[in-house]
Amino acid sequence: MRVQLSVMALLAGLASAVPVPAAAEGGPAWEACIGLTSTPDERVKACTSVIDSKSETGRRLAGAYCNRGHGLTEKRELDAALSDLDEAVRLDPTYACAYNNRGRVYSFKRDYDRAIAEYDQAIKLDPSMAIAYSNRGESRYNKGDIAGALADFDAAIKFDPGYAMAYANRGYIYARKHDTARALADYTMRIKLAPDLLAYIDRGNVYRDSEQLDRAAADYGEAIRVAPTDARGWRNRGMIRLYLGDNKGGLADYDKALQYDPADVFSWNNRGQARMRLGDIKGAIADFRKALELKPGLQTAQDSLRKLGAL
Repeated sequence: MRVQLSVMALLAGLASAVPVPAAAEGGPAWEACIGLTSTPDERVKACTSVIDSKSETGRRLAGAYCNRGHGLTEKRELDAALSDLDEAVRLDPTYACAYNNRGRVYSFKRDYDRAIAEYDQAIKLDPSMAIAYSNRGESRYNKGDIAGALADFDAAIKFDPGYAMAYANRGYIYARKHDTARALADYTMRIKLAPDLLAYIDRGNVYRDSEQLDRAAADYGEAIRVAPTDARGWRNRGMIRLYLGDNKGGLADYDKALQYDPADVFSWNNRGQARMRLGDIKGAIADFRKALELKPGLQTAQDSLRKLGAL
């Protein structure tokens, strides 16, 4: 059986709000362009309106390009994003936001050396920019520089002790290093700051891997509470319940997991295990066959069907 581990959560928000001089208030388009709660589509539309209006110059115009570039990055329109961020740098070479966001584009392009160079420049211009340290830590991690990544996440937390994603990133590395105590401490702080689905799943995975199964199940239950239509909480708790011998509970969780993600091969396989343990041979065979349909050659499904005389 298998639980899908959550990947390193490294989503970055806006690097910084664009400075707004007190004497130059912006309208709704400007507010949506720089607003931290704007969706990528809303940001791109609003920043485009600001740029096309030709009402801004200098740092504010650079900010509109920087933020539109951010929105385009989130939409994975990377070449268009890079063009906007290049323009932001041209308009204001001292604007750290543009270098940070341009670094993210290069990171998505997997050009980690160029990404790190951009983050270096952002940090040079703004040595307290926590998000630039966190983003640079991501690129360093992806290059295999674990010590450098940890140092950057430490710096991000130093400059912004309330930066939840930096704790998540550092906790991920500690978990990979099997430093359970530090991983749990960082994930617990992340939950305190931003108790979302992945926060609970990440900590639940550490509890699971350290064989604290009741605590793992509790965290996966919290993941279900905050995101009841996301399959990940259900399937993770389902596996713990099977480990603990709660086959009926595991079956119920996998029913939910498959309701929300019917393409997950391991949920079909694991529900088949639950059904087999409960004596529902016909149902188990159907689930194992579905698992093989989705992933031909899945060894556990094949072995179970042979055991049931159905292969």
